[in-house]
Amino acid sequence: MRKAFPRKGRGVLFVVLVLAAAAYFAYDFFFSTKPEFKSYAEFYSLVADGRVGEAVLSADGICFTVSGEDGAEYVTDNPASPTLKEYLLLHGVEVTEEKDAAAIISLVFDIVFYAFFFGVFLFAFRKFISPNTFRVVRNTGVKFADVVGMDGLKRDMAQVMEILKDPAGYAARGIRAPKGILLEGAPGNGKTLFARALAGEAKVNFIPAKATDFESMFMAIGPMKVKLLFRKARRRAPCIVFIDEFDGIGTRRNYSGSAIETENTRIVTALLNELDGFEPARGILVIAATNSVKALDEALIRPGRFDARVSVPYPDYEARKQLVAMYSRGKNPSPECSEEALAKKFDGFSCVKIESVLNRAALLASQEGRASFTMGDIEAACRQAG
Repeated sequence: MRKAFPRKGRGVLFVVLVLAAAAYFAYDFFFSTKPEFKSYAEFYSLVADGRVGEAVLSADGICFTVSGEDGAEYVTDNPASPTLKEYLLLHGVEVTEEKDAAAIISLVFDIVFYAFFFGVFLFAFRKFISPNTFRVVRNTGVKFADVVGMDGLKRDMAQVMEILKDPAGYAARGIRAPKGILLEGAPGNGKTLFARALAGEAKVNFIPAKATDFESMFMAIGPMKVKLLFRKARRRAPCIVFIDEFDGIGTRRNYSGSAIETENTRIVTALLNELDGFEPARGILVIAATNSVKALDEALIRPGRFDARVSVPYPDYEARKQLVAMYSRGKNPSPECSEEALAKKFDGFSCVKIESVLNRAALLASQEGRASFTMGDIEAACRQAG
């Protein structure tokens, strides 16, 4: 292990440095040769006679040499005349300008300002248009067995999964995978989970995105992010690109001229270009989830871009029974809260709402010191859930 520098040695080193600095300044003050002073009139006459070889202009004065005097230096006042430098150059004088302390400080502040400005710009660029904005999930860890219900949709997607695994082989037979699938349904019914399960079953990369990922305080950032997303998808193919809250960026274009509408129009146009710009044989499938198809731009969801439009309904009776069984594990429901009874009670509930009500009911029972929740707790939880 390296030994620390002795404290006594550090003191000696400090004293040596102070003495060396003092000696330098003392020598400069007492022994250095000071240039002889000449009046500005004499200097001007010498320049006019062509006898000044070099001149150094500074805020403190003018230091110059006279030809034929073996490099002797003289100093005179600097009137800061705007025509002085031109006059000297016209008379063959080699002119050097030294910046004063104020000019140096101003230059330093300019450098700091521009460094700060470009630093903020680069930070904003990395934050809003960073290549890491859209992460690639290589294994979602979700399969169709984890998705309750949607049996018909699972069957329909079986062929799509096979095409995703071998897009070139199917393309040679004249069969292409759909470019896009639009999932429509109320929030909380498993659209995102289904997209992740599809990627897991197909064993392809999964790139999730949502509408807020394309929003920015700067204009034109949204379309750039659209291009970034699809550029990454092409590099990671075969893959599934999932865009949640699609109605947040794919709304009907409005040419009213406002900044918000202009940005939305640019994003939709960028999406149209990207959806038309990749070949199905590359193995890229776009899945978009929305709560309202009517709000979407018609050109965006036409066949050839989104070939399939699937409605994700509320879970049916059998699906609700499975959800009750899944979300009741470890919560110890009372005998009256059977799977059948709760499935009937939860008619019209979304998957997320069923989980929330069961969790709230168990919490209410726990607050009263009961080990299991009852139908009364379920009723109270439903009223709180709205």
